[in-house]
Amino acid sequence: MFSIGLTGGIGSGKTTVADMFAARGLPVIDTDLIAHQITAPGGIAMPLIESTFGPEYVCADGSLDRVKMRTRVFSDNAAKAQLESITHPLIRAESERQRNAAQGAYHIVVVPLLIEAGERASKVERILVVDCPVDTQIERVIRRNGFTRDQVLAIIARQATREARLAAADDVVVNDSTATLETLRREVDALHARYLVMASEASDPRSKPKSKPRT
Repeated sequence: MFSIGLTGGIGSGKTTVADMFAARGLPVIDTDLIAHQITAPGGIAMPLIESTFGPEYVCADGSLDRVKMRTRVFSDNAAKAQLESITHPLIRAESERQRNAAQGAYHIVVVPLLIEAGERASKVERILVVDCPVDTQIERVIRRNGFTRDQVLAIIARQATREARLAAADDVVVNDSTATLETLRREVDALHARYLVMASEASDPRSKPKSKPRT
């Protein structure tokens, strides 16, 4: 099935845009949601996380202590690599399972670190970037998560730069401080119409290969 990789920096509004595609009947595979599921109470990643990092990283309900783990991996690259070696294969496997089961003209794969992993690491036909200025990211994450400015800057520093994301993008949704839900819906509607045509052409064996114009 024709795949759109949706990405963007923290606080850019990826979930809002993904939800708009879902409202139009498109399957949405969200790797962040999968990451939360596998580290929730009873999650398949939890036994190995506990044996690797210790019970102090597990909450009373059996879920990952995200605050404690976040503090650990931001100050310890080896711990970050260990955690990713546990979670990333599980996330990829579940993402692939959902993609194989998806039905629809095309599907959206939400991958926050798509650019960092390599532009086409998730085998997507196009990359859609939700974009906003860094200052807007910082304000939104502080308001949403209660993080300090330094904490948000530390997260942003570990992500691809805004310039790198835009350079890799086939399509861009602008979600800056002037954007409204209505303007976002119009952008998503326009993209949805284009993607339906592209997906139809890609599935038609009579169609000749077409280049993918960058916008």
